[in-house]
Amino acid sequence: MAQGATISQLGDARTGKLADNLSGFGRTLRRAGVRVDAARMALAQQAVMLVGLQREDFCAALEAVLVSREQDRLVFRELFDAYFKNPNVAQKLLAQMLPSAESKADPAKRRPRVSEALAPVRAARNVPPPREEGKVDFDAAMTASDLQRLRQADFNQLSASEYLLVERLAREVPLPLPHYAARRTRPGARGHRPHWPGAMHLAARSGGEVLRVPLLQRRQQPLPLLVLVDVSGSMERYARLLLAFLHAATAPRNTGASVRRDVFAFGTGLTDLTPAFRLADTDAMLQVASRAINDFAGGTRMGDSLAQLRQHHARRLVGRRTLVLLISDGLDTGEPEVLAQELGWLRRHGGRLLWLNPLLRFEGYAPTARGASELHRQAHGMVAVHNLGRLQDLAASLAAALRQ
Repeated sequence: MAQGATISQLGDARTGKLADNLSGFGRTLRRAGVRVDAARMALAQQAVMLVGLQREDFCAALEAVLVSREQDRLVFRELFDAYFKNPNVAQKLLAQMLPSAESKADPAKRRPRVSEALAPVRAARNVPPPREEGKVDFDAAMTASDLQRLRQADFNQLSASEYLLVERLAREVPLPLPHYAARRTRPGARGHRPHWPGAMHLAARSGGEVLRVPLLQRRQQPLPLLVLVDVSGSMERYARLLLAFLHAATAPRNTGASVRRDVFAFGTGLTDLTPAFRLADTDAMLQVASRAINDFAGGTRMGDSLAQLRQHHARRLVGRRTLVLLISDGLDTGEPEVLAQELGWLRRHGGRLLWLNPLLRFEGYAPTARGASELHRQAHGMVAVHNLGRLQDLAASLAAALRQ
């Protein structure tokens, strides 16, 4: 961003270009998943009229009123830079509002949310128009019936635009995790040990008289997670979406506490995704995970993958407290004896083993496949995860499974 530059392509407010350009920028932000409504856009116009059109002030004013979440800040800045840096690019982006417009956005490296926000019209020129039935407005101007339909739609049955929208919605789904009493303590009202430093502090305020002895109580920590995600061909549509959901739902900013989470992808081999999950941005996590997984959409050898987990990462299991989430459809091509042996080890050395199975979408489903049968026998519970509604109910399902 050039220092002191003026946003010349904004034009003159008296000609109406300012409002049009701001509206177009607002639509681009919504495509990227940034929460921008009409009230914020009206506030943005007022802010711009107050600060003027110097580039730094203009950007800061828009960021102040249009960005409400930390995870949207970098996306906003990249979009602002792309939208207002080059007048030719800006004109092409503005042309996205027209059905017949030509659009060739700069394919430079950007965050996926930014690239997707700049690309929908270009992609739409190469595909047949969507059918009227079940049409979804990707600008998030959905009706309540559209949202309800997407909430119940199977992830495997979504169109490309619906899949992107559902992935965004999945990142907003909370997942309150069960807690346990940690060894560390903190002052509290219902503790079992006296907090003598606190008592001395209170005594100093009352002339040396110990009138009350505060207590120490054990801190409550979320259960540590070990997540195993099947990335074979039959799970291709579920894996990316569930990874995005789990990354956002278990992030410290959403749980209010640091959650220990070890994440692995498995297909024909095992891939450690824990370093990728340490990234704050979900898009960046998906990029790193995509580069790390070299057997995506391949076969499934669950037993061999669990053997690698036992041999190289056994310390990731924190005794009986670890909550193991195994996400798979159970369609395994490995040896059932190996799978039974490794699942038995995982069950003995971890806490609860819960099987998150998207095939539960079928009424009357029975785990008759070899891998599914072994999973059903060894797991403490089986939970459906095939649509948004099930993700929203996942916390309650986990709690119920843990009580069994």
